[in-house]
Amino acid sequence: MKEQVNKQHLFWRAGFGANPHQLREAEHQSVRKVVRALFTDSRDFVPLTVADGDQPAKKELKGLFKEGKLDRDTLKDRIRENRESIRDLNVQWMQQMASGRGALREKMALFWHGHFACRNQNNVGMVQQYVNLLREHALGNFGDLLMAVSKSPAMLQFLNNQQNRKNAPNENFAREVMELFTLGRANYTEHDIKEAARAFTGWGFNPQGEFVFRRNVHDEGEKTVFGKAGAFQGEDIIRLLLERKETATFVTTKLYRFLVTDEITDNLTDHQRITQLSDQFYRSNYDIANLLETIFTSDWFYDPKYVGARIKSPVELLAGMQHSLGIQFEQKQPVLYVQRTLGQVLLYPPNVAGWPGGRNWIDSSSLLFRMKLPDLILKAGEVTVKPKDDGDVNTELLARKVNRLFASQVDWTNFENAFRKVSEERLVDELALYFLPQPLTAPQRTLLLSKVTKERLRSEKIRNLTTAILSLPEYQLC
Repeated sequence: MKEQVNKQHLFWRAGFGANPHQLREAEHQSVRKVVRALFTDSRDFVPLTVADGDQPAKKELKGLFKEGKLDRDTLKDRIRENRESIRDLNVQWMQQMASGRGALREKMALFWHGHFACRNQNNVGMVQQYVNLLREHALGNFGDLLMAVSKSPAMLQFLNNQQNRKNAPNENFAREVMELFTLGRANYTEHDIKEAARAFTGWGFNPQGEFVFRRNVHDEGEKTVFGKAGAFQGEDIIRLLLERKETATFVTTKLYRFLVTDEITDNLTDHQRITQLSDQFYRSNYDIANLLETIFTSDWFYDPKYVGARIKSPVELLAGMQHSLGIQFEQKQPVLYVQRTLGQVLLYPPNVAGWPGGRNWIDSSSLLFRMKLPDLILKAGEVTVKPKDDGDVNTELLARKVNRLFASQVDWTNFENAFRKVSEERLVDELALYFLPQPLTAPQRTLLLSKVTKERLRSEKIRNLTTAILSLPEYQLC
């Protein structure tokens, strides 16, 4: 049983859970072999595509002018089309996560989406390019990922670097690159930011959505950053940031919170581990896969105090439920509705700091909706919770539509076949062991059995037990 708990723990932290057949396949394999299989499965990168290629702004200016003046109606239509396409991209990414294919790559891309938080409501090409950069470099080299994201039109626009010019430097991009992407607070000075902002002058993008270095607006003068002087350009600042060991420590600490525990206390053990992992990350020239493999194959990663001690984010919860039961939604609205109601909408982070996570995922209304969600999906229950306000004009319309469109197909046959050899007496325990991070307690077992006293058909019993288990508070944890 301990081995199954450990494998389930690995599948949740390194992906979005496992279906019964994946767990069965991993049952007699070593942890190291399962970890290698996760990397192998995530080796190939296939871009998400809803826009025409990855040319973010190629058609943005076409058709927006009539008789030399901006056509506001056409502009509104273009913005509406872009926002609809961004929602399609959201759903496509969710489908990829829920499919279980390349789970480790998608899980890490989700992490980097929170780390390099960025939003753009009006240009789907920019958003698509940004998301694919995260996914492409998710398991590669952090320095390459940092450079790629820093030069992405979506991020340059989000952090106002298109307006960063000599004689009028904009410090926003330089500040966030240091504070949120690399060093963390207290590891730089205001002088470092001002000088770095000068180095980033001229970084921007053209109407075709391509990064451009506009030398005519770049400050060619000497800058002093971290005590080093030179006629630095943006690439030099990225290099200087990667040379600082504080960058390795800051990024490793965030990864540790995401993968191991989001509550790092004054316990010396956690800090010692982070120091060792940070040193390894720095020595490896920021090899992400190398760092992840060390974490996933360490005995301490499977310490019982870490198992089932982390609250699933809304995206993890939904993608995991879909993957576990082979759920396919007939419409995209429910996927968006769940994200909005629970407070994590892909491609719409609340700010440049990303989602706070941890206990912030839960409040009184969201917990009730989380526990109602299995009924809603598996039994077509009635929606009574309104989505959180995210500034999207379609939210109210979505709330009206969702009751009619919350229809899904569940692969019950495949799921039930995985438990066909389990005895009636062991059925509730085996189902719970598959869904929950810890074995059932006696009170939980009694509660679940009380919900299936009238079922005569085994399939009906499995379905009702599954819905009841997914409605337990413990299913919110991984």
